[in-house]
Amino acid sequence: MRKFILSAAAAMLMSTAAHAETIGVSMAQFDDNFLTVLRNGMQDYAKTLNGVELQVEDAQNDVAKQQSQIQNFIASGVTAIIVNPVDTDATVAMSKIAADAGIPLVYVNREPVNVDSLPEKQAFVASNEVDSGTLEAKEVCRLLGGKGKAVVMMGELSNQAARMRTKDVHDVVATEECKGIQIVEEQTANWSRTQGADLMTNWLSSGIEFDAVISNNDEMAIGAIQALKAAGRSMDSVVVAGVDATQDALAAMQAGDLDVTVFQDAAGQGKGALDAALKIAKGEAVEKKVYIPFQLVTPENVKDFVAKN
Repeated sequence: MRKFILSAAAAMLMSTAAHAETIGVSMAQFDDNFLTVLRNGMQDYAKTLNGVELQVEDAQNDVAKQQSQIQNFIASGVTAIIVNPVDTDATVAMSKIAADAGIPLVYVNREPVNVDSLPEKQAFVASNEVDSGTLEAKEVCRLLGGKGKAVVMMGELSNQAARMRTKDVHDVVATEECKGIQIVEEQTANWSRTQGADLMTNWLSSGIEFDAVISNNDEMAIGAIQALKAAGRSMDSVVVAGVDATQDALAAMQAGDLDVTVFQDAAGQGKGALDAALKIAKGEAVEKKVYIPFQLVTPENVKDFVAKN
């Protein structure tokens, strides 16, 4: 009887192991507010799924480290891999590594350079960057009445999101209703609050005049706000815009400092990426591009937005 019980227990453990699905996740960096929300959302969602485990690694903004993590995931026999790429121009090599191993790969949040030619068993889950920069810039244009001077803070230039959001701004400024807006400065602050503050300080020290700050993300916008306030600039005299609708950004908006942000559903992207990875692993059909909608957030709707989210 004892042997039977032990055999049954062993069989149960083997069955559980056989059905357990381990997903390797390589995040560009843990030290990023938006990506932290995305990572936490993915992990929280995984806890609601039976037999699904995440192995989450920090690439520390190092492309070589991220490629090594992907290779290690494959060597350990993961069911699928989710990658938030450090450098979106380096994804061709990552796709090849996973494709050669026959392991499903899903990119999340940052659009891979090879998004239109992804191999079988690969997909991309994010929000359409054309919407984010366009919504942000159109609202800035509306607040400026279609004329004025603007400075643009760009994210890391190795990221497609930074390039696309910046292009969106230029496209909006080129329209008939917004052509009175002149972009007087445009530099990168690498998604960083600290670098955003430093860049704004440099612009102010140089005597650059502007009516609006259009930032590729909220962190740089918050850095700009800190520098503007430190310099004694009235926040009523400048329009400041960002993207992501992070908690800090929403607090800045409710304090009257931030004028525009665009909600990018980080947790929704994490959930969508995990769903896509599991479906591909099961042989189910998944769209190559899965988009989670953006939403414009302004002082007029921020209270309702916070209450619902």
